Amino acid sequence: MCSRNKEAEGRFLLVVGGSASGKSQFAETLAVSAPGKRYYIATMEPFGKEAQWRIARHRLLREDKGFETVERFRELGSLVLPQRGTALLECVTNLLANEIFSPEGAGEQGAVEAILQGIASLRRQCDLLVAVSGEVGMEPLSQYAPETRRYMGLLGKINREMAKQAGEVWEVTCGVPICHKGGTR
Repeated sequence: MCSRNKEAEGRFLLVVGGSASGKSQFAETLAVSAPGKRYYIATMEPFGKEAQWRIARHRLLREDKGFETVERFRELGSLVLPQRGTALLECVTNLLANEIFSPEGAGEQGAVEAILQGIASLRRQCDLLVAVSGEVGMEPLSQYAPETRRYMGLLGKINREMAKQAGEVWEVTCGVPICHKGGTR
């Protein structure tokens, strides 16, 4: 295992976008362009037909791209990768829901810290970490139930903190990646 100092942290890229925006496909393209071992850290729990359909679709899309799939629904900070390489974290949106709503999760009070600590741990283990998250900052929160507003507020907080830490921040809209920080604009 690598040392735990700041210098050992790998590059960190954040990709955000709305539902079905193309963010996952773009993030995979970024991850595949890096040399070495590739990990796909899957956070969606297979509850219901919709989730199972999405999981099957994502597996098909990344087929033959050299990813080793690691399912991690909660407790990202306890994940230990077998060797350094590139990790694609798909996605923070699901991870937050799992941490908040699962009885085994960190709960609403501990979810943000658990996820950010998990990302920091992954960065120490990777040459490149590409994190995918949903963009929720463009919708008026007042139209949602209080529980949903709290979830969206926490996701926004995590996204802002990840954006501060990331060397590159990309937003994907209608399949078009737009660089907001670092990278090629």
